[in-house]
Amino acid sequence: MPMIDVYCRKGLVTDRQGLARELAQAVMRWEKVPAIPFFSDNTAAFIHELDVDASSTAGGDTDHVRVNVMTNADALNREQQIGLVKEITELIAAASANASLAEHTWVTLSEAVDGGWGIGGHAYTNEEIVQHVRGLLGKK
Repeated sequence: MPMIDVYCRKGLVTDRQGLARELAQAVMRWEKVPAIPFFSDNTAAFIHELDVDASSTAGGDTDHVRVNVMTNADALNREQQIGLVKEITELIAAASANASLAEHTWVTLSEAVDGGWGIGGHAYTNEEIVQHVRGLLGKK
């Protein structure tokens, strides 16, 4: 149930909700989780628009995008990390209609500690997530 936070300057992305949905769906695909409400209702992206003067590189450029993806512990292996970062970068560039933005999109992947992933008031361990989903799928 990843959370995706995108930080970009105002006006860079015109269809924010479309981008948020595509990012959430991409993470679910790369995690290879079943398309069930437990995952689709709890995987979300947030587009945070910043004033043009609210960010800058050391060289003064403001056309950069920062994407933070938080997953539960050990959700992605190395191949999945590489593929996800590539797809996120492509989605950001396409949503901005600026192909060169791919060179200015920074993606960080981080993991909540086991037991540090809360949904509905419960802090799930990885094993609890697996058991819960098995129950939802009738595979106890």
